[in-house]
Amino acid sequence: MATQHLSSALPAPAVSAAHPMAKPGYGKRSAPGQLPRTRDDFALLPTRERYVAGFVDHIPDGAAMSVKQLAKQLPLYGQQAISTSLTALSVAGHLRRVRCAVGAGDETRWVFRTFWSRTARDNEWWNTYLATENAAPAAAPAAPEAPTPGTAPPPPWVPAEEPPPPARPEGTSPVGRAPEPTPVPHQRTPPRAPDTVPARQTGDTTPSPAYLALARLGRDDHRLALSADDCTALAPLATQWLDRGVTVEYLTSALTAGLPAQVDSPIGLLRRRLADKMPPRLPDQVTAPGTPAPTRRILVECTDCGRPGLPEALPDGLCHPCHKARTTITDSTPDPAEIAAVKAHMANLRDLLKPV
Repeated sequence: MATQHLSSALPAPAVSAAHPMAKPGYGKRSAPGQLPRTRDDFALLPTRERYVAGFVDHIPDGAAMSVKQLAKQLPLYGQQAISTSLTALSVAGHLRRVRCAVGAGDETRWVFRTFWSRTARDNEWWNTYLATENAAPAAAPAAPEAPTPGTAPPPPWVPAEEPPPPARPEGTSPVGRAPEPTPVPHQRTPPRAPDTVPARQTGDTTPSPAYLALARLGRDDHRLALSADDCTALAPLATQWLDRGVTVEYLTSALTAGLPAQVDSPIGLLRRRLADKMPPRLPDQVTAPGTPAPTRRILVECTDCGRPGLPEALPDGLCHPCHKARTTITDSTPDPAEIAAVKAHMANLRDLLKPV
């Protein structure tokens, strides 16, 4: 059934019963507590965004939400237009893209989901809801298998299981020191003396997990390229993070979130982040047999560039650089005085070019 609107916007197309579904654990997920559908839904959105929102609202949970699949179902717009519309819907409070770990032990892997709410929600609501969703145990999806007809791979606008942060130019950064996202608790713990196990023990050539995590930073983002000596020097601090229950993925996300456009001293920046953002030490807990699995964490993906982070670090579903780029756009309406001055200047040039 087509979505109706009071405005002149194009009605959303009828949803086909054969709309492609994502692999188990992926795709659209409806948020709870939405208001009933009305003919005024999305009335305040622009025409294109209202058209896309009406379609997304009617597809079933688990449906493929990739830009490519949506563009196939919405022939009026191409993939770039669909991607821009999804970003606008994120800013309007209708969707959030997330990734979360499912499974246990060696079977743990990341799955990607798009949470949708017909009722627009503010950042506080999304943060609270995703924290609740984070606390709920996640069921492990089926083992990965080759795509079959009627299914779709994970959306192309999300990174792989260990995504490199996008190396986009950030020329639109404001003057002055921008606030950095806080992917770990605010509590500060003074760095301890390096009394933990060193990155490379005598007689053992196997690098520690902390050493490997630091070494991979430069592979993922050239701004954080470290030498072997740099990794060895920073490994004790990184090991303290892992000793406090932080995973390698969480450590990597905390070190790479909200990087400046240019990093003059990677080791200095990382040493400061490792010390200032050190997570609190929690008391040891004995896990009795039959105890539920540890709480799964959810990372929100920037709807524009795909950079991961905690919900509170991505207002409107956008990372700091993308959010700043959108909010610092000035009014493009020209000043009438400037228009008159340009016209006068062009008339003067035409007079000068006339043959004598």
